[in-house]
Amino acid sequence: MAKEAWLILLRAPGIGPAALRGLIAQHGSAERALLHLRGGRPANDLGEDTRRWLDAPDAARIEADLDWLGQPQHHLLGWEDPDFPSLLREIPGAPAALFVVGDASLLWMPQVAMVGSRSASANGIATTRRFSRALAQAGFTVTSGMADGIDGAAHEAALDAGCPTVAVLGTGPDLVYPRKHQALAARIAERGALVSEFPPGTPGKAEHFPRRNRIISGLALGTLVVEAGLKSGSLITARYASEQGREVFAIPGSINNPLARGCHQLIRDGARLTETAEEIIGELSTQAIALADRLRAVLHPRNEHDFGGKDDSSDGARVRDPDYIRLLAAMGHDEIGLDVLGERTGFGIAALSSMLLVLELDGEVCSTRAGTYTRLAAG
Repeated sequence: MAKEAWLILLRAPGIGPAALRGLIAQHGSAERALLHLRGGRPANDLGEDTRRWLDAPDAARIEADLDWLGQPQHHLLGWEDPDFPSLLREIPGAPAALFVVGDASLLWMPQVAMVGSRSASANGIATTRRFSRALAQAGFTVTSGMADGIDGAAHEAALDAGCPTVAVLGTGPDLVYPRKHQALAARIAERGALVSEFPPGTPGKAEHFPRRNRIISGLALGTLVVEAGLKSGSLITARYASEQGREVFAIPGSINNPLARGCHQLIRDGARLTETAEEIIGELSTQAIALADRLRAVLHPRNEHDFGGKDDSSDGARVRDPDYIRLLAAMGHDEIGLDVLGERTGFGIAALSSMLLVLELDGEVCSTRAGTYTRLAAG
């Protein structure tokens, strides 16, 4: 059973993400990798604890994991899974698998990571809410770490705008840290996605949170740091983003505000000084279109002959694409929300958001502050 094999491997002591990715690449599946480790690999290649676990894993623990995965909207995306997010697959040190609560297809959406201080100022919280709302309404999924301060405000603002958000956890997917965010986690699970590389039941440890930061930046096209001191963990996320070849944005602040110093350092190091959400949207729009095309290929696989042959123009394929024709027809000429569009078209929120983003960048659709969409007149 593929899920059981994955759970045994993920819980095996002494086998990290890099080794697991290598095993999957070599053997093609978790089941074959596990068979190799159990039967074909010399005992001295594995530590005693690792060998003991692989030969006799805790059956009750694995059964509990399988029960968790059997619940609605609980997912395990392994490295060989075609639904494993493509941007995350590209980063150095990628996780071998992800546990997800909620809509796993959101991990393919164009995302912007928003991070900052846990002890944010009132102005920092207000700025976070403004940027998060604008980015979400422009079609970007706001991704953060569900910590106090900037993270929590970013998630809440996106949800309040009627848009999904992604939270990457430093615990197992069934635990909430900090505990005060129980209600927020429930909202995210319902309207977005909770993501973790750690199996269910894993408590929060100090070393887990820097590790989860590489996933926050790795899922996103760019990372925005709102407020950060010089020793803030947000600078770790920004460093990961830079190493991953992603854009880093930083909001400047008063020279008298210690929470601005980390942002100022990032700007000195090459991050983009950012004053409006529109600057981020403009900078990431090209990458967003490319990622939207990848998502459509996954959700609606087809070959280039489906619409009368390949068209090299930027929008020719979309003009003939029946999914886009269906979406535009369903919109009519009044403001309309994603929920109504979903009912009319049968498309999921992730697919709708992706398609609407492409149409908005093409000038055929515009979004409103209320989170609704309107068709633009031709010409």
